[in-house]
Amino acid sequence: MTTYILRRILSSLPVLVGILFATFALGRLIPGDPCRAILGEKATDAVCDEFIARHGLNEPIPTQFVIYVNEILRGDFGVSFRFGKPVTDLLIERLPTTLELSLAALLVSVVIGIPLGVLSAVKHNSWIDVVTMIWANIGVSMPVFWLGLMLAYVFSLTLRDTFLWLPPSGRLTSGVISTSFADVWGLELTKGTFTWTLVNFLSRLNILNAILSRNPELFVDAIRHLILPAFALGTIPMALIARMTRSSMLDVLGQDYIRTARAKGLRHNVVIFKHAFRNALLPLITVIGLQLGTLLGGAVLTETIFGLSGVGRILYDAITARDYSIVQAFTVVIAIFFVFLNLLVDISYAYVDPRIRLD
Repeated sequence: MTTYILRRILSSLPVLVGILFATFALGRLIPGDPCRAILGEKATDAVCDEFIARHGLNEPIPTQFVIYVNEILRGDFGVSFRFGKPVTDLLIERLPTTLELSLAALLVSVVIGIPLGVLSAVKHNSWIDVVTMIWANIGVSMPVFWLGLMLAYVFSLTLRDTFLWLPPSGRLTSGVISTSFADVWGLELTKGTFTWTLVNFLSRLNILNAILSRNPELFVDAIRHLILPAFALGTIPMALIARMTRSSMLDVLGQDYIRTARAKGLRHNVVIFKHAFRNALLPLITVIGLQLGTLLGGAVLTETIFGLSGVGRILYDAITARDYSIVQAFTVVIAIFFVFLNLLVDISYAYVDPRIRLD
């Protein structure tokens, strides 16, 4: 087991190096002049020369890459051309929003998609199966921006005078204050240290911060603001998970050991959940892990519709402004999340399937 995990970790290192190189290269291959994208087309050559020298863009490409890797290893992603502040600060500000939204969307997808997929497989070729798969096909095909607008229209406008009303935008209601759990606990942290950065990042996850600071008002308000964007973003992965669960369960339910379990007189629920579902988990784990990575990198439309200041929006603005530091930093962080999730998926295989542990 330990050898298996170490082998998976070592195999991830070349991927991380490749990500760093590809991100750096693609950032430099974006057409356009970063100076005039930031300062405007009327910027003089002298101003642009000073701008390029100040940001190290006049160095040879290999030298820029070495400097870039050294800075990342120190946790320094540089300074944003556009915002004039460290990119690490922007990561701490924006990434928690996207991470919280993505986790909420994944939770919605798993909680609804897996039971529907199991039910569809158990009731194979029944009206329940047909209705579930029709819904899944519609869910996969439904544009996120349209669904988000429809959800906001129904729950924020049509039902605004009922108990079903939900906020149409933002992360918190005006007047609801999110006090960091560090302040509630009376922690004294030195600004700029790793502990301070970590605590600052975690405190921007409103739901987690509400739990740690024991603030029920913040907890309820944060969840109410997450419901609509989480459902809008989670619809496509929900449909994919439901279809994959159905397919995997149908494959397992046709195996000989399932027929043997039924012939032994085991209860129906025991056969389905203890024997069939457990063996159908492997492809589901892969899909769920990849969906979380996709949600982290693809929430720009949802964040725009619901007025959330997350990774997607700032990354789009940075690409159009040729802000290399932001593009590289956010792309690297999202890619590292992908690699980390794939590593967790591989490790989880060993716990779900005993054959892998014995390999």
